[in-house]
Formats: sequence, structure tokens, C-alpha cells
Amino acid sequence: MLRPDDGRLMIDLRSDTVTKPTEAMRQAMARAEVGDDVYGEDPTVNRLQEMAAAMFGKKAALFVPSGTMANQLALRLHTQPGQEVIVESTAHIVRYEQGAAAALAGVQLHWVHGNRGLISPEQVEMAVRPPDPHTIQTALICLENTHNGGGGTIYPLATIERIRAVAASHGIPMHLDGARLFNAVAATTLPPASYAQHFETLSVCLSKGLGAPAGSLLMMNDLALLAKAKRFRRMYGGAMRQSGILAAAGIYALEHHIGRLKEDHDHAKQLARRLQQIPTVRINPQDVDTNIIIFEVIGHRLTQPAILAALKQAGVLINAIGGNSFRAVTHLDISSKAINQACDIFPRVLGD
Repeated sequence: MLRPDDGRLMIDLRSDTVTKPTEAMRQAMARAEVGDDVYGEDPTVNRLQEMAAAMFGKKAALFVPSGTMANQLALRLHTQPGQEVIVESTAHIVRYEQGAAAALAGVQLHWVHGNRGLISPEQVEMAVRPPDPHTIQTALICLENTHNGGGGTIYPLATIERIRAVAASHGIPMHLDGARLFNAVAATTLPPASYAQHFETLSVCLSKGLGAPAGSLLMMNDLALLAKAKRFRRMYGGAMRQSGILAAAGIYALEHHIGRLKEDHDHAKQLARRLQQIPTVRINPQDVDTNIIIFEVIGHRLTQPAILAALKQAGVLINAIGGNSFRAVTHLDISSKAINQACDIFPRVLGD
């Protein structure tokens, strides 16, 4: 845990990526049996991939270093240079992957403006390019669940099913950026496979709410896609050797940390309700689906950087996300005590 100058523990709400492996997870990593994964000989990686594929009802899974790599491998698998990918305008693929879609896959992104990160089947239908020699070809539709930029929004399964029907009518495959899909699973209690069944490929992250130090999984049904994904993973620098040490953390996370995500959701809702009581804060607690809280600070005497500095001095870290908006994220390392303390700190800093 980071500490402010007076030595107190810092309440770090910047992201669920700041979580540290638990002692039990570290022990699992230390005991991991390893081999050379490039040769397919790391038994712990193989077990993680098989476990994840079975959980999501897919035939295969590929362990990769990051969620960004998983998403970019999917784009490369489904597209050709010069084609177009439909994606919501504030999606992770758009905002936080350094333009990799263009740089690595040679595709352009067709931004569709959603409501809290969610786009409708009607919007997708309108975004699909017609079969005309003058227009670019739509090659892929990408959704993000839960949606980071939308504030941890859960995609309703019924909406996904209708978007899938649109995609099928045009013969277009779909990819799911499921970096925080386990949050949706924990919140809705729907089985993971119920979401995964509508996508040719999907990615899930192990190093956010689940608390592993690194790693994501790219899953699919087509074994020919798996062979291509392994080739592109190596091309992109993501092939690892004795990576069972990391995979062991992922196995532990899948076995022990999914159910507890509801605690993070409860903490986020508690903090959102407290923020709503501050006159300078604009937030609707009903919009907090999972563990991400996005709020605005209006009419405060402090600038956005000064608010961040004042909160840090008081013992809380959050992120500014542009304009008057801020983001706070609850996670494995934030206890009920820490949330109660944060609920006392925010009004002191933002209350005038």
C-alpha cells in the first residue's frame, strides 16, 4: 500500500489493476509446476487454459500477458488491413490501447456513441457498411462488458443477443472485450458461458478484480483461430516461457476470487451514495452497476489537479478522466474499513 507523508495507509481507488497478490496466491505461484509454454509444455498454463475454456463454454483459451494484447490478437484474427471494426466510442480498444488497431492490424475503428458505454442493435445495424465497391468493409463488431468508460456498466444479455442477430444477418463475427466480465457474472449470477456464447472470441483479464499480478485469456471455438493466435502472439512479443508461475495466480483467482467481487460492488454503491450527499458532486448511485464510480465535481473552488492533490494529502487516490469528471474503483485490497474512511474523507475535501 502507498502511504502519504505521515505514514498512514493510502486508500488507492485509482483502479482495480493496483491489487497485489494475496499471500495464498503467492504460495500457489511459488509451488507452480512449470515448463516451456512456447512448446506447449507448461502444465500450469495448460491447466489454466483448459479451466477457462470450460468455464466459458469454448474449445480453447490462450494465456497472454495483457488484456490489450488479447484484444489486439482478436482484431488481427478477424480482419484484414483496410477493413473496419464497429466499436463504442469510449471503449478500451479506442481510448487505452495506443492506436494499436491501426498500427498492428491496419484497420480503422468505426466509433458508435453509446449510452454509458452501451450501443443498441439499431445503432449497430446503421453502422454496418453496405456491400458497395466505394465503401470500406465491416469486418468485426466489438463489445465491452463491463464497460470501463461507461462506469462499469453491465451489457444486458438480451441486448447482446439482439446485436448478435444483426451480426449474423450480415455474416460479421463478434469479439467481446471481457476484461471485467467476471464483475458482470458476479453481479447478475448468470453463468460465464451465457455471455460467451454470442462471440467468436472473447478476452478476460485476471489482473483486475481477480487480483492476479498479470495475464489475460483469449478464448475461441475455432482451433484454426487458436493456431493463428499463437503465431500472432509470438509476433507481438507475447510468447512466454515458464509462465506457469503467472498462470498459477490465475488459477487461484478463478477458484477463489470470483464470488467475492460482490463485496467490491457493495463498497462502490456505498461510496456512491455518500458522494451523492455532497453538494458539489453530481452522481446517480443507480448508475453504479459494479465496482466503478464515475462522478463530476461542479462549482468547487479547487481545480481538478488540486482536488486530486487534496484527496491524496487526505489519504485517498483516484483518477481524473477529463473535464470535471473523476473515477474511483473498488477492488480486492479495499476493505470495508477503508471504504468507511473514504466516505469520511470525500466530504471533507469536496464539501465546500
